[in-house]
Amino acid sequence: MTKILDAAPLADVQAHPDTRRVPISRVGVQNVRFPISVRDRRKAAQHTIANIDMSVDLPHDFKGTHMSRFMEILNSYDDEISVEALPAILRTMRQRLHAETAHLGISFPYFMEKEAPVTGAAGLLSYDCAFDASSGVEDDFILTVKIPVTTLCPCSREISARGAHNQRSIVTVKTRFTGQLWIEDVVALVDASASCELYPVLKRADEKWVTEHAYDNPRFVEDLVREVTLRLRALHQVTWFSVNVINFESIHEHDAYAQVEEPARASSRELPAG
Repeated sequence: MTKILDAAPLADVQAHPDTRRVPISRVGVQNVRFPISVRDRRKAAQHTIANIDMSVDLPHDFKGTHMSRFMEILNSYDDEISVEALPAILRTMRQRLHAETAHLGISFPYFMEKEAPVTGAAGLLSYDCAFDASSGVEDDFILTVKIPVTTLCPCSREISARGAHNQRSIVTVKTRFTGQLWIEDVVALVDASASCELYPVLKRADEKWVTEHAYDNPRFVEDLVREVTLRLRALHQVTWFSVNVINFESIHEHDAYAQVEEPARASSRELPAG
């Protein structure tokens, strides 16, 4: 132990100068698993596990960044982090890594309890969500929610004497917003736009209802992306959004795809308060 304490300081290689004059936009760590707390409208908070990416910019004259500092910052939160902590984490990243801009990408499963439409049988359905936050020259915060739904083909229903084909669809909604926007509100908005929403538990009476409900509400991929767009426009707190819809076609080898992105309606680059 004495020899270690008396030893000369170890060289800080990352801080050495670099002569290639190539600035790096983002450098950091990816796929760090860490517990997080997310606002839940029904029970205040939901505890889940996230994959976290952390990065900063690096000037051209520095050889490297200090990767261990990302982990030290994250692990200073003993149990879990929350969305309210993101501004403080980003500020600390910029300070400790001497960066102008810091970025956080947090992806996680979010669970909602849903009841079947006829029997009321309850279960949990998971949704892939993400927060993308940055701080520095420009602050930004984007919420991403991926919602699986059912779509039924209007053309198939129109031309077929018996039934119509349907498929699973994934609707990816990205939003910038002011104030509060619940994940539950985004899910409900997309569910209402589809031929039918998904349920975790279906008994026979529920399956009959789901089949008939989808048949009564046919949607092309173009219909679905437009319906979601109209509903997002009606949310006053949403200042920018992108909607991406993929139909995993049941009778074609290919998938059908549609996307709408609308420009910002007001100041949309805002980190959550905290």
